[in-house]
Amino acid sequence: MASPTTTDTTTKKSPLSRHRHLSPLSSVRISPLQLGGMSLGTTWSDRLGAVPKSSAFSLLDRFYSLGGNFIDTANAYQAGQSEEWIGEWMATRSPTRRSEMVIATKYTLSPIPQGSSIQESNFGGNGTKSMRVSIDESLRRLRTDYIDIYYVHAWDYSTNIEELMQSLNHLVAQGKVLYLGISDAPAWVVSKANTYARVHGLRGFSVYQGRYGATCRDLEREIIPMCREEGMGLCVWGVLGNGYLRSPNTAAERVRNVSHLLTGHEEHVSLVLDTVAKRHGEGASVTSVAIAYVMQKTPYLFPIIGGRTVEQLEENVQALSLDLTEQDVREIDAAYPFDLGFPHSFLCPGGYRDGGGCPGPQDVAFSRAMGEFDYVEGGKAIRPFKG
Repeated sequence: MASPTTTDTTTKKSPLSRHRHLSPLSSVRISPLQLGGMSLGTTWSDRLGAVPKSSAFSLLDRFYSLGGNFIDTANAYQAGQSEEWIGEWMATRSPTRRSEMVIATKYTLSPIPQGSSIQESNFGGNGTKSMRVSIDESLRRLRTDYIDIYYVHAWDYSTNIEELMQSLNHLVAQGKVLYLGISDAPAWVVSKANTYARVHGLRGFSVYQGRYGATCRDLEREIIPMCREEGMGLCVWGVLGNGYLRSPNTAAERVRNVSHLLTGHEEHVSLVLDTVAKRHGEGASVTSVAIAYVMQKTPYLFPIIGGRTVEQLEENVQALSLDLTEQDVREIDAAYPFDLGFPHSFLCPGGYRDGGGCPGPQDVAFSRAMGEFDYVEGGKAIRPFKG
């Protein structure tokens, strides 16, 4: 008879330690928040500010101690320094640390610093040559023999689907990659690629990565519906408005730090988020509400948090305990006029009512005109654990 499982209840665990599946098609278990590695390094200090190795390791240590196991990076981040430091951190912390962590990295952008004499033609792009050069370097820098999730970083509008999926599947067959992802690409590319993979018995994309948040909801037009239909997870960046969603008393700082990624909605959305945070009381903040908002919009969504300090990380983790009401979500949705665009605005002129990030049959005008119908609801996001 097996021994009964015992649970230590003497200390309350962080909600970051409650792991979940990446997607319906990938059973790897990951923390609900993903630590972004783009800021880890000093190579890009002129545009991102410097995060020295000691600070980066402290951030990684705290993420791990809170229960985090999901880290996002790319071959081009900090010209490879991000991967190098993450690999060094895993290698020096514990013999099992690599096995404990789920590492996502990417290829497509060139890691070669500007001004180099190296011919860069095949150090970037979606093609097989770029893929081969990039995977070998990423494995070396990360000090590992496999990547958990390997992303196409951005669509180059020139590589054919057949080459892409055959070459990616070869990496899976070699054991160099476990799961495939795609980032910053049109929905039609992902759907076509996954269809090709299914028909030919190849590994398809299990996860999409893109920009999503209260100030930029474009993924609701095509990407979120696609992810639901394809059984894909969704990892999102820009949840905090690229650092520009802040409480009103820090508005002056936002004005000084101008970014090309600003949408123009940051100030008003911040006010709405602040109102919701005050309604939830102590422990809620503009940033925690912004994170909770996207997590409760659609299932299998994992925010990438790119904090630079342990304090920022701990504040972001508080979002996992924040249970927003339907009214909260509707208020944030209404913070700025978001147009689904054609054909959605034509088919569903009244918008959509489930608040789940995509329209459904109950929203189609011509169907509603024919009578009253009941439909099976789509999947719902995991709610915060009450324990």
